Amino acid sequence: MRVVVMGAGIVGACSALELLRDGHQVTLLEPAEAGGEQAASHGNGAWLSPASVVPMAMPGLWKKVPGYLLDPHSPLTIRWRSLPALLPWLCKFVHAGSTVPKVEATARSLSQLLHDAPQRHQQLASEAGVAHLLQQRGLMYAYPDRAAFLAESLAWRLRQANGVAWEECDVTRLHQLLPALSARYTFGVWVKAGANLLNPGEYVQALIKLAVSRGLQLRKARALGFRLEQGVLRAVRSSDGDIACERAVIASGIGSLALAREVGDTIPMQSERGYNVVLREPGIELAMPVMPSDGRMANTLTNVGLRVAGQVELASQHTAPDWRRADILLRHAQNTYPHLPAGGFNALHMTRWLGHRPSVADGLPVIGPASGCAQVLHAFGHGHVGLASGPVTGRLVADLVGGREPVINPQPYSVRRFTR
Repeated sequence: MRVVVMGAGIVGACSALELLRDGHQVTLLEPAEAGGEQAASHGNGAWLSPASVVPMAMPGLWKKVPGYLLDPHSPLTIRWRSLPALLPWLCKFVHAGSTVPKVEATARSLSQLLHDAPQRHQQLASEAGVAHLLQQRGLMYAYPDRAAFLAESLAWRLRQANGVAWEECDVTRLHQLLPALSARYTFGVWVKAGANLLNPGEYVQALIKLAVSRGLQLRKARALGFRLEQGVLRAVRSSDGDIACERAVIASGIGSLALAREVGDTIPMQSERGYNVVLREPGIELAMPVMPSDGRMANTLTNVGLRVAGQVELASQHTAPDWRRADILLRHAQNTYPHLPAGGFNALHMTRWLGHRPSVADGLPVIGPASGCAQVLHAFGHGHVGLASGPVTGRLVADLVGGREPVINPQPYSVRRFTR
């Protein structure tokens, strides 16, 4: 069939590759550079982690929201002016994590997407000729002490229940593995099955290049909607004209909301604005990526420097960046690694980035047929796990297009969950 994929981030790239693998004629629509800075997958923490099954919303979160509103330095912040518009989503978000059974169900659904993510990415990276961009040395969660680790017992129980294994590291073992780490961290949890990319943007671009070599038609245009005749999809409307097709895939991240409405679906999704700083020539070595528990930030050595990524800023999508969020990440990095250059970093040695994580209120992506036209498939809303879950999402999309037994159970991600 003729299939149009809208969006050239990791999910769009993987969907295009899997559809091509099945013999379809695929057109990929992206108004900017494929895999470029506009994509959430371009600037994330670069982690491929089976342990990322813990939802953002956990029991007791509602008690912390007032503090987040008042504390400009917390890992999660909410812009006051955006609060009225965010409130319906925020209520659904908090409710989704209000009980242990709810977060257990969410973790099981996330595990379907993540449990073999490193292996799937390794295969794709090898096919694209960029195996060197994938590093498999595990991922380290660093804590001030074991008590801080035990305070997150529910999160680690969720991981254990979904097959995630780890090695506990005492202070000696932790600093043998990561001598650059501050002495205030005395306990670590090493998830050895985790992996990371050395440059997510470069990786996505390589996947797009591979797809083009296999017949993908890449068109630099913006998807505007759909041409339906008596409920049957005839074409995708774009800024470059109509593109005739029998199937379409919405994989445009935060930009998917308007397209979903065109086919009958209103999705409770908002942008979790995330920031990163990249420190060129940091002067330290890390044997593996690190997440300090007090910063909630992914620290990853990439091929262009130390990337420190994190923060959740809830604000309207078009609100101007608050670069103080990036400054917070920089200060955390300087506290985490005492041997970073004492003089700091200037514009020549540091870059800053803001991206939009497409976050559905219940913590799960939307994957599957649209309500108003089954020929249009949703594939967006992956929040913090888009990069890691891209390959299995792409395979699921191709299975649904082809009418085959799906690679994973698609029911938890169906848009119909919002109408029940």
